[in-house]
Amino acid sequence: MLIGGIQKFSLINYPKKTAAVIFTQGCRFLCHYCHNPELVLDEKFQKPLDEKEILEFLKKRQNQLDAVVISGGEPTLHKDLVSFIKKLKDLNYLVKLDTNGINPNIIKNLIDQKLLDYIAMDLKAPLESYSKVTNIDLGVNLIQDSINLIMSSKIEYEFRSTLVKNLHTKDDISKMAKLIKNASLYILQKFRPQITLNPAFSKYEAFSDEEMGKFQKTSLNYVKKCFIR
Repeated sequence: MLIGGIQKFSLINYPKKTAAVIFTQGCRFLCHYCHNPELVLDEKFQKPLDEKEILEFLKKRQNQLDAVVISGGEPTLHKDLVSFIKKLKDLNYLVKLDTNGINPNIIKNLIDQKLLDYIAMDLKAPLESYSKVTNIDLGVNLIQDSINLIMSSKIEYEFRSTLVKNLHTKDDISKMAKLIKNASLYILQKFRPQITLNPAFSKYEAFSDEEMGKFQKTSLNYVKKCFIR
């Protein structure tokens, strides 16, 4: 598995658990506002970290860490993701997957094998305007399938959307919340204009706290819980 980085300790990436975060290289989406271009664009990839060294580190930290979060990039692009997670489970770690939902078959396989304890899926836009955000048209049936799989699973999950002014509208937020109607948790993430995959977006504005609060209220018409991050 191509691993582009590791955060050795985190208190925020897995709810109420101490975790290490592993970042995989590669993603089929080219979201304008992505803040990890070094994990998306081939020409920005660094030499991958050694998987054996990472597993050895995690073995030594078994009594200090509760979980491992696999993020990216997009982890489900990697054919050896399943075997890697099995190694984490052999070390008795909880495993959380961060995904964009592009590979529902992989998500189903992981759920069926009981290899995941938590899933976080990024919801980019209403289905009809997904390509506007991702900058690539891969069809939206895959996204809908992943939503259905996650919501029908018996594991903890969250959906989350990064909201960018002049890219997302008030109607977009309503449509996204409706798309995951009755979801247990929806996170609205405030855009932070720093390093972005599309350099022009580093100058885009974030919604105000007041606007984010209104979006939260709107979303609660459809989902059970909605937080702002």
